[in-house]
Amino acid sequence: SHRSRLTMDVDEPDPTEPLIGSLESTDNSSETTDQNSLRRNLNAVIPPVTPGGHKKLVALFISFAVIVGYVVAIQPNGTGWRFFSWHPFLMVTGFVGMMGTAAVTKKLGGYANTKLHGILASLGLVMAFGGLYVIYRNKELMGKKHITSTHALAGIITIAGALMASLAGGIFLHPNFGIDNTNKTIRLGHKWFSRTVVLSAWITCTLGLHQMTSDKLILATFILPLVILAPFSLI
Repeated sequence: SHRSRLTMDVDEPDPTEPLIGSLESTDNSSETTDQNSLRRNLNAVIPPVTPGGHKKLVALFISFAVIVGYVVAIQPNGTGWRFFSWHPFLMVTGFVGMMGTAAVTKKLGGYANTKLHGILASLGLVMAFGGLYVIYRNKELMGKKHITSTHALAGIITIAGALMASLAGGIFLHPNFGIDNTNKTIRLGHKWFSRTVVLSAWITCTLGLHQMTSDKLILATFILPLVILAPFSLI
């Protein structure tokens, strides 16, 4: 019932979306068997997210977003914080901090975590739009042309994709008012499209950082943690 879903705790799985590694006993089709086999194979490489592991991952994502995001924002070395700095900082905190946390939170399953996932992802999108405004305004102030690099074009496409994923999630899959929130095809499409968008955002951020600095240590400080975190959040 609706009341029982409202009281679901963080450890209880979402009845409409089994946790990775769980079996759907109501369907003995070959398709379901293949899906369960895929889950088991993934679990052999990447353990499912547990409440304890979730807290550690959230701490890593937030720490990375704030600390590394600040380091990125003051590149090149010696320039310090300026108006432009808000652009990389908001993009990193939005696409890595908020959306990375949203992804691992959804993996816990359950009604409450599904709603929190949507809130965190939406906050990340708001931050990304803030970063978009900053770079637009900065170029206007400096009299420069817009969208003149691969990084800029990739950024526009990525933000458009994030907006599409957000709208689809809210309209179709919200646990309270989604118009088709038990449709497994839509849920699967939303999950992998959203993860592709987040991966695209991380790559786009890397392209932007590379335009700001060629310092190998700075680049490694940004890229390596994302490579480590990606399997836990995007697979």
